[in-house]
Amino acid sequence: MKQNVFLSIIPVLMYHPEPDDAIIVAAYENGVEDFLYGPWRERLAQVRVRRTLDRNRRDIAVNPSTHLPGPNLIEKEIARQMELGEQFAVCYADLDNFKAFNDYYGYARGDKVIRLTARIIKDIVFDVCREGFVGHIAGDDFIFVIPSGEVDTICGNILSTFDSIVVYQYEQEDRDRGFIVTESRRGEREQFPILSMSIAVVINRNGTFEHVGELSRMLADLKKYTKMKDGSNYMVERRSKY
Repeated sequence: MKQNVFLSIIPVLMYHPEPDDAIIVAAYENGVEDFLYGPWRERLAQVRVRRTLDRNRRDIAVNPSTHLPGPNLIEKEIARQMELGEQFAVCYADLDNFKAFNDYYGYARGDKVIRLTARIIKDIVFDVCREGFVGHIAGDDFIFVIPSGEVDTICGNILSTFDSIVVYQYEQEDRDRGFIVTESRRGEREQFPILSMSIAVVINRNGTFEHVGELSRMLADLKKYTKMKDGSNYMVERRSKY
């Protein structure tokens, strides 16, 4: 099972009434998540099976590159904040022209930029507010949930830090001219400027949104407008819910 790409994520537990050490060691070396042995104790077995399943769900929900919570945990956190009924901001960050960078420099360099971005967002969010939340949707898309009063401080610092560091992910020649030349999505040769970041911010005021779907729709819409602006920017949604 553990050697099959489709079955390897399924948690495996084993039971043996009187195993010797070699059997236990072999089980763990071959990918067993937990090994129960000795007299069968129903209640203990139930608890350990449940904990194994919980760990498995958590591990699947975490992005393997950045180790940040993935889509399921992001949605869960936003729903939790909504239930609390407090005012909070959901910020949707992604990189401008990342595909061009990834095509030009290759996957490994692209993944390095993703991990760098995750570190910048995570460090600044948690430096300003320990109660913040940072998640990784996929690719170059990130979500962070913060107190609404900290939006300007956190978003401003994230963008300035990113801009000052990301330029060094380029070769000197590309830094000097301020752009790279590679194929666009249309298959045409095009100039792409140094990577920048766009952040769309929606604030849930006084229970504005009833469910995560409403909020995520406004975020996606606002992100399109934010990305139309040159360079790194953040934009706070000022319109009422639609």
